Amino acid sequence: MIQYIKTFVVFALMAVMTGCSVHYSTTGASIEPDAKTVNVRFIINKAPINNPTLSQKITQKLRDKVTSQTRLVLVPETEPKADYEFRGTITGYSFSNAAVTDVDKPTQSRLTVTVNVVFIKRVGDKKGWTQSFSRSAEFNANRMPNSVENTLLDDPLIPGITDDIFNRAFANW
Repeated sequence: MIQYIKTFVVFALMAVMTGCSVHYSTTGASIEPDAKTVNVRFIINKAPINNPTLSQKITQKLRDKVTSQTRLVLVPETEPKADYEFRGTITGYSFSNAAVTDVDKPTQSRLTVTVNVVFIKRVGDKKGWTQSFSRSAEFNANRMPNSVENTLLDDPLIPGITDDIFNRAFANW
């Protein structure tokens, strides 16, 4: 009788373990087993004020992050049905005062970038999303914005935004 119980338990465990699967990766990315391709469309800049290189920089950084940290193959924008697809629009690019002294003179200024992203899933649960991602960086108000903006975009703004987009898509954050 004990032998039958042991055999039953072994088969029950095998059935449970083969019926369920968990997918782990070293990057923390959770990707559907059927997913093989990704399309990161060129991110369009529709911000009232814009930096001419911002669209290209964000698009390329997101493409690089997805291809280096997942097993997905990047397909051209002309590919109509990639398994995952990112579409984005830069909707905000602004400078503002971050800190003001008691004599109404700014001591810190802030650059803020906002990107609206649509993520489409054509595999698995097919639950895509639309979300805005925004990052800001402060700099000394005595400096001219055009002297610091490219440095701020390269680090921390663009890496921060692309990390947020990647984590939302693949790490369920």
